[in-house]
Amino acid sequence: MSARRSEAAFRIRLPATSANLGPAFDAAALAFNLFLEVRARPAKEFAITASGRDSEICGQLEKHLILETYMEVLRAERKSIVPLALEIRNDVPIGKGCGSSASARLAGIALAVRFGKVKWNDARIVGEASYREHHPDNASACWLGGIAVARMSSQREAEVAVITPKGKWPLLLAVPEQALSTERARSVLPRQYSRADTVTNIQNSMLLLAAFTQARADLLRSALHDRIHQPYRAALCPLLPALKQLELKDGVLGAVLSGAGPSVLIFVDPAANPTKVKQKVQAHLAGKGLQGELISTSITRRGGAKK
Repeated sequence: MSARRSEAAFRIRLPATSANLGPAFDAAALAFNLFLEVRARPAKEFAITASGRDSEICGQLEKHLILETYMEVLRAERKSIVPLALEIRNDVPIGKGCGSSASARLAGIALAVRFGKVKWNDARIVGEASYREHHPDNASACWLGGIAVARMSSQREAEVAVITPKGKWPLLLAVPEQALSTERARSVLPRQYSRADTVTNIQNSMLLLAAFTQARADLLRSALHDRIHQPYRAALCPLLPALKQLELKDGVLGAVLSGAGPSVLIFVDPAANPTKVKQKVQAHLAGKGLQGELISTSITRRGGAKK
């Protein structure tokens, strides 16, 4: 029995993601080196063991996003539901703008494909996750890695372009203690925008892609500026205005909300000493009376599709 179960075991690693990247609101995201790892095997009944960050959430059987997605896909495809024993190791902050729900959705879909023998390719997997998440940018970057530009082309299909950034792009993630729901972050956005704000964001989004593809840190400095969502969310995400004060000094190229926040993604000058930059950022936050966990990371080319 143990040999057969071992042969049927399945493992997947899915990266954290950061969407919007300043001006590319609901259009682009990058994958970075924090991972959700899931090991699964058939069992008599559903069971979960969890370790790592937010293990108390990851280990709850009820309303578990991975298992809910797994069962929903199998029911929709009229496949038998195979009970699974999951071992979860999580490093992705939950509810803090780092794509935790996208990685969980994709894990559930991948389990359905594996254990339900659902014949889906990468495009269908990303489309299903995008439909359920309403965020094709996060889902695409999580499954395919790198930097993804995406939009929904139909109800369950997404059009995706994956960009492999040129050069090195060290990152520093600032994670506050309190979570922020996407619904709350969305509620503060206006219904309409001026032509000037819209044009500025389009221009900056184009420069942002050019910066990554041409290793142009000088372009990134200005391309990260946004007028569509960050000015309205700053009051909900106090780390953002504080960290934007460091832009263009102390080795910081720019700071943007990670997804809808409240975490902040800091782009570090590749020529700077990352340890010293981290120390300066920590001291700056302390001087403002703010607290945030600082995690050094980088863009990863590895998505869930790359075994």
